Amino acid sequence: MNEHADIQQYGIIWDVDGTLVDTAELHFQAWVQLAEELGRPFTRSDFAATFGRRNPEIIRYLFGEHMTDQEGIELGERKEIYYRQAAQNGVELLPGVRNILEGFRSLGVSQAIGSSAPRGNLELIITLTKTEAFFSSIVAMEDTQRGKPDPQVFQIAAQKMNKQATDCLVFEDAVAGVQAAKAAQMKCIAIGFVGHHPEEKLRQAGADRVVHTLEELTCQKILQLIQNGVVI
Repeated sequence: MNEHADIQQYGIIWDVDGTLVDTAELHFQAWVQLAEELGRPFTRSDFAATFGRRNPEIIRYLFGEHMTDQEGIELGERKEIYYRQAAQNGVELLPGVRNILEGFRSLGVSQAIGSSAPRGNLELIITLTKTEAFFSSIVAMEDTQRGKPDPQVFQIAAQKMNKQATDCLVFEDAVAGVQAAKAAQMKCIAIGFVGHHPEEKLRQAGADRVVHTLEELTCQKILQLIQNGVVI
């Protein structure tokens, strides 16, 4: 990397579930509970098909297009109550995450969250993991009208950081998230640790690099990828 480059022009955007933390099983169980109450089974296949999507889209997928917006909001909030209750038992950062968060903060590189999850979930996660100080902004489900693979969530995150899209890098773990990052013209590192999506699928979606955990990387190598587009 050009050592004279102003690294503070760059921005880092974090997806949350499967990237920052792994609470996927808590989400799965919350959907199972909600679906059971409504007389519908919720399977692992349903979970895979809806992973990373916004609640309004998931509700219609599960319970039909006839669902009104208000019904979708109420059902989605009921599911999130179940999720947040379970999350209170404790959530840990994934391997390597804290070092990367701390490294970028020490370099003065802005970091934001860009997620399909409701704001209440995201605020709970960063509180439980004590990571509030690392993020200059949070973009949540309520801030968007279109879910991934649409790039809207990441575009808004870049705007909130006052960064150009091409100066941003996204950490993701889902195919739709990688596609969203690339549609936004951002670099993307996919993390395979949780394993919801095969690493080959993440590469096919356009990830610039796929790693098992962020322990494989340093902030300097990540900045090299943003600036030079090299595969690190």
